[in-house]
Amino acid sequence: MCGLCGELRFDKQTPDHARLLRMTEALIKRGPDASGMYADGPLAFGHRRLSIIDLSDRSRQPMVDEALHLALVFNGTIYNYRELREELQEMGYDFFSDGDSEVILKAYHVWGEHCVAHFYGMFAFAIWDIPRRRLLLARDQLGQIALDLIGHAKTAVGCG
Repeated sequence: MCGLCGELRFDKQTPDHARLLRMTEALIKRGPDASGMYADGPLAFGHRRLSIIDLSDRSRQPMVDEALHLALVFNGTIYNYRELREELQEMGYDFFSDGDSEVILKAYHVWGEHCVAHFYGMFAFAIWDIPRRRLLLARDQLGQIALDLIGHAKTAVGCG
């Protein structure tokens, strides 16, 4: 599985690049194939990639869709991504990659936060809506149950 991390600042400071680099490096065993970082204002993403579906560089993460003004870090698999891709292509969307990551971005553009209702799979992802300065964090239903159980503890450490 890939590894993702990030920082969202609420104090008008920029994210700590060195901290993000340390977090990303700590995830190297989860994603030995590639790493990447993305920063925009108060937000920064880090990602370690384990290439499974689309092995090309077109699926590197963080994935930024320049046309839709969205950035993504993603861990997991969307089992029905091919069907969703066809549906999104019928709606007029063009794709620059062949994997499931980009399908998440296009689905978010169409359905907003309700895109997760269309996904069958195991996943955790974060989408940064660049012009709206909005962050969406999402997990599959089983992941949500795990978060609910952890939420009862006094402290929780999460990694996607």
